[in-house]
Amino acid sequence: MPEIKLLLKMETIRQKQVAELIKRHFSTVLQQEGTYVYGAQALVTVTNVKITPDFSMAKIYLSVYNTENKQEVLLEMENSMHRLKQSLAYRLKKQMRRMPDIEFFLDDTLDEMYRLNQLFQKLHDDNQMGDEQEGEKSE
Repeated sequence: MPEIKLLLKMETIRQKQVAELIKRHFSTVLQQEGTYVYGAQALVTVTNVKITPDFSMAKIYLSVYNTENKQEVLLEMENSMHRLKQSLAYRLKKQMRRMPDIEFFLDDTLDEMYRLNQLFQKLHDDNQMGDEQEGEKSE
């Protein structure tokens, strides 16, 4: 029975293809329309797209840089959802019959990576990481 549940959660090839298509074209939409939506200061990139098995919903994960208030940028995009979706639908009209609904999510993976890297560097600078030679001697 666990194998069946695992199979249901895996993405199909078509889901991956459509997700990649949306990712590529939505990146272009952000390059062309982004400054009108959230201004020229913020830099927004599409990191990932997940699409439901029935192709009715696309979850777009975004990284936001060069601004302190990342949530505000997402709110601006939500307010301009119609414009962004219309622009995306225009680019996808020959590849897809029906445009899925889209939702935006903040992807802070890189921010978390930098935070952890700084934490490890601080521990290393404070000599709290342990002696690297000790581990080699005990082996």
